[in-house]
Amino acid sequence: MKMESRGPRPAQGLVCSNHLSYLDILVYAAAAPCVFVSRSDVRRWPIFGFMARSGGTIFVDRASRSSAGEVVPRIRAALEAGVPVLLFPEGTSTDGAEVLRFHPTLLEPAVDLAVGMTAAAIGYHWSGGEERDLCWFGDAAFVPHLLRTLARGGIVAEVEFFPESQVWSNRKTAALDLREQVDSMRRLIKREALT
Repeated sequence: MKMESRGPRPAQGLVCSNHLSYLDILVYAAAAPCVFVSRSDVRRWPIFGFMARSGGTIFVDRASRSSAGEVVPRIRAALEAGVPVLLFPEGTSTDGAEVLRFHPTLLEPAVDLAVGMTAAAIGYHWSGGEERDLCWFGDAAFVPHLLRTLARGGIVAEVEFFPESQVWSNRKTAALDLREQVDSMRRLIKREALT
């Protein structure tokens, strides 16, 4: 897989991206080293789980409201240490057709600390088909999808970071603004993939 990255890579703060696949974590880890916030079941995945645990990933149980409350102090600690934290505020991976609503809860530590937040967008294209074929979403089985993805050639991952980070005083406003920035960058990535 080839990766292309545009925009300044954030050295600290909260990075908020759309989410298409388990590949996103590998791509972002190569583009801008950071701590990830990921769904809790990833810790048990073969290979990916080991890498996530080794990289200090902060795991959140999406099915539990109380899990977010447990995760917020860990995000805060990483931000206070000056470590960039990347999260996918959509709360799930998608087929790439649209950027879903951003959930604001996990933006709270950055708001409280007045730490910059940066929008980032990820997209994929490949010579053999559509981006949707590379997205892992819904109830698709992990291993068969991974094997199909590994068999495909010519995959290009594109990451774009918004030109500047911003500090917000309200997490709901931050979620709306960041989602809009990511959506705008996603449209650009899609247009460029067609050329």
